[in-house]
Amino acid sequence: AERLAADTPRVRALLAPRPPRPPRFRSPAHEPGRRGDAHRPRPPRVPPSGRATRANLRRRSTPIARGEPRNMGDDGTPNAGTQTHYLNKEEEFRVEVKIGTSVKVTLTDGTAEIFGAELPKGTPVTLPGGKHAVFSWHGATIDVLGATELEYVARDTPMTQYLNLDGVLEERRKAAQLAGIAGDAGFASDGPRVALVGPTDVGKSSIAKILTNYAVRKRWAPLFVDLDLGQGGITCPATIGATPVDAPIDAEEGAPLEMPLVYFMGDTSPGNNPDLYRYLVERMATMLDARHASNPAARAAGVVINTMGWVEGQGYKLLLHALDALKVDNVVVVGQERLHSELTRDFRGKRVGGDCLAEGTPVKVWKLNKSGGVVERSPEFRRRSRDQKIREYFYGSPGAELQPHSQTLPFGQVSIFKVGGGPRAPATALPIGQQSSSDPLRVTTVAPSMSLLNSVLAVSHGKSNADLLSSNVAGFIFVTEVDMRNGRFTFVSPSAGELPSRNLLAGSLKWIEMP
Repeated sequence: AERLAADTPRVRALLAPRPPRPPRFRSPAHEPGRRGDAHRPRPPRVPPSGRATRANLRRRSTPIARGEPRNMGDDGTPNAGTQTHYLNKEEEFRVEVKIGTSVKVTLTDGTAEIFGAELPKGTPVTLPGGKHAVFSWHGATIDVLGATELEYVARDTPMTQYLNLDGVLEERRKAAQLAGIAGDAGFASDGPRVALVGPTDVGKSSIAKILTNYAVRKRWAPLFVDLDLGQGGITCPATIGATPVDAPIDAEEGAPLEMPLVYFMGDTSPGNNPDLYRYLVERMATMLDARHASNPAARAAGVVINTMGWVEGQGYKLLLHALDALKVDNVVVVGQERLHSELTRDFRGKRVGGDCLAEGTPVKVWKLNKSGGVVERSPEFRRRSRDQKIREYFYGSPGAELQPHSQTLPFGQVSIFKVGGGPRAPATALPIGQQSSSDPLRVTTVAPSMSLLNSVLAVSHGKSNADLLSSNVAGFIFVTEVDMRNGRFTFVSPSAGELPSRNLLAGSLKWIEMP
């Protein structure tokens, strides 16, 4: 009783009624019918088909952060099992595969595409080392088998912009086709010539593939032109090339190569011999004009051009020269406001394809956003990508391997040349009346030496020294051994048999074959 009496004030305080608590602050996102409803957390996503099972809801209860790896083990190494990913409407699955490896992607439900090429349902598609994106307009379910370096689902993509641009090009192709049927041989029957321009690592080659594949899916056969020496979008690096595309560009094998037109520069940078780069671009433009003059269907289908990423100083001058030589009427700038402003200024009021300045098609300069999936590539990654391109030329890609043929020839049975005798001195640096003896377009003979080891040589269609500069190449060989004592060398070619020509072109392109 004494203890209870002593605690009476405390007991009374505890039993006294509490004052009302102030109302908690609630953001507009939690109040129904208010403006913030659009910002409420999204419910767990459900697969495009099937029921919302407990496992699916548990899988989606924690959102995946942008760029977060999805296929990593506890020790940080990639898993090699099968992963299932669900894409909602207009979402993109982005995956990075280590160079030299591959993964298999299978579409199990819905529709999806890789750079504009439709994924077949139920058929595994091999993705080689590199960066890939699987996009779905209406939702899809895909299975990924193999180890990946990074994979995630992105909601914000510029695919709608690419589709709108394709619609503009499609109207131009239809108008050119109708003009050709009506017998108009002028510029009205020319299909669109679109060039993707921009600095490095903005996704130019990916957009070029998308536009080309969209045209193929509408039964056109556009010409795909690659002017990027360092990438090798059609064949080996250090070349520029063009090929008609009448089937979707495969993610594994690349563009179809039934009738490619390839010129060998011999270097992965045009800055080492800009005069030769200009000459080869002009030569290609002449061949394209001749093809379109004799093929109305190809003329109406147009051209899609992927350009290099050097867009400053001399690189910008080379870009302007290429756009002018190839008669580009649709310049698409990706990812840089400054370049868009400069090209808009330089092409204001310009027309192409006409006999005079008042005729022809006006040049349009477009601007597209850079995709969020495009990342900057390190010099080491670029080097490994070039090596992988060369390896694929001789040995094929995973799932489509080739059996290269090795043979040995005496140096006396072949002739090896190179183009360019070094940099040409300016006229102001020479005595009056003299000219530089070093011509960037001069064809010179290469003496056999150990420097040819590991070189990638082009097999030219040229029959004489005068034809070597203007002739395209038939293919490439890889020098694996040089025997100076016996005067012979060993090389690898993609197929057996004699070489199409005994005139070979050398450059600075080398490849060290790794086991």
